[in-house]
Amino acid sequence: MTVSTAYGKVRGQEREGVAAFLGIPYAAPPFGPRRFRPAQPPEPWAGERDCSRPGQAAPQPGYHPAMARLMVEPVETGEDCLNLNVWSPAPGRVGGRLPVLVWIHGGAFRNGSGSLFSYDGTRLAADGAVCVTLNYRLGAEGFLLLPDGTANLGLLDQVTALEWVRDNIAAFGGDPDNVTVFGQSAGAISITALMVMERAKGLFRRAITQSGAGHHCHSVETGHRITERLAVLAGVEHTTEALAAVAPERLIAANAVLGQEIARDSAPGRWGESAGGGTTVLPVVDGITLCARPVDAIAEGAGRDIDLLTGTTTDEFRLFLVPLGMADRITDEVLQGFLASFGLDAVQAVATYRAAHPEATPGDLFSAVMTDHSYRIPAIRVAEARAALGARTFVYEFARPSPVLDGRLGACHMSEIGLVFGTSSDPLLGAEPPKESSDRMRAAWLAFAREGRPDPGWPPYSPDRSVLYLSDDAPVVRRDPGARERLLWEDIR
Repeated sequence: MTVSTAYGKVRGQEREGVAAFLGIPYAAPPFGPRRFRPAQPPEPWAGERDCSRPGQAAPQPGYHPAMARLMVEPVETGEDCLNLNVWSPAPGRVGGRLPVLVWIHGGAFRNGSGSLFSYDGTRLAADGAVCVTLNYRLGAEGFLLLPDGTANLGLLDQVTALEWVRDNIAAFGGDPDNVTVFGQSAGAISITALMVMERAKGLFRRAITQSGAGHHCHSVETGHRITERLAVLAGVEHTTEALAAVAPERLIAANAVLGQEIARDSAPGRWGESAGGGTTVLPVVDGITLCARPVDAIAEGAGRDIDLLTGTTTDEFRLFLVPLGMADRITDEVLQGFLASFGLDAVQAVATYRAAHPEATPGDLFSAVMTDHSYRIPAIRVAEARAALGARTFVYEFARPSPVLDGRLGACHMSEIGLVFGTSSDPLLGAEPPKESSDRMRAAWLAFAREGRPDPGWPPYSPDRSVLYLSDDAPVVRRDPGARERLLWEDIR
């Protein structure tokens, strides 16, 4: 199966009626003279390019061993990392009319790949869409605010990939005027940023953000502070040229040390959203590529013409507590300290969360608090801002517990991804993934991509705060769930 792109022909493989084209370069390798520079077009090639294997993922540190067994890590990383994968049921046969779903992976802006088998697009394509997954620069390579002012290279990579989709996807059977970007965690945060970026305007019509919203970004001041400290830890001068001469592995190691320093800092506020956030680098509000914090830009009307489906899982933060044994080490004192650090009345907040979870341990309550702080409340604020403008928005909560680790993870971060893609190999799904739940979620995501509405029984988010609960049972609409906890965060911005 061969398709012509703007840079040359690509040869994929067809299986069960779906053609897969893996590792297609959408930009040149971003190293050597192109390091720390915006993505450049790939070199055209003669003949047919074999696209039967995934391309390299961006250089990255990998996960803690206790987490790695629940994650799927890239097989190969390297410098030629700006590539994407396409799955289509009908390349060249339907005149470019199928909806297009473009996946942006998560991984705390430092790990991950669009080629993980949990993100295999075969099932989505078999159901009538063209599915694209992509890689982008991670860590310091993608998200430092460099001394020369360059910023958000990872976001710009994503824009470049979407431009490739606009220019080439019709040859694979996709409609370039009906593109939905969907992503999880750092991918969802990225998508919320793309919704308000001028450079990304018109490249997609709809967005699905899973467990990530518009609060997580750095100010210019924080961005500069992180870059300055990273240069010191890497042992080089604080210049773009000096940083570009450092081996990627050395920057990755320095970034890991910086993360440990931030976690131990007695004045975490100096590190902005990195304090307690599990990552050092984030998109930067540099005033050029990203002109405002996304949630604030959305409140002013940015992206209101883009349909949005957004949501979180019930127990997001348990993924980061249970595998490392941290859930059992949280005490009431630690819990109250974190609540106070967020600006909440600790006594009132503990009472409110305990009323909602009467049998919970301090670790359980800590997970509930961090789930709200990092995921649910940011998603609600984006939905509220859009609802006030009449922008079409749908909100969900994914409540199906993962069966692994004896069920202690609950409906944790990432636990919905395998169901969306219809892949049976996701580690968080367990030995017997629920086919009916997967079919239902996939159908909703595909309906949204086709028509901008996931299901006739799923009402848009409005002043009644309708949220659709998704689990193994039939979906249920709930009005303003977790209202008392939500009200605690009203004045915490």
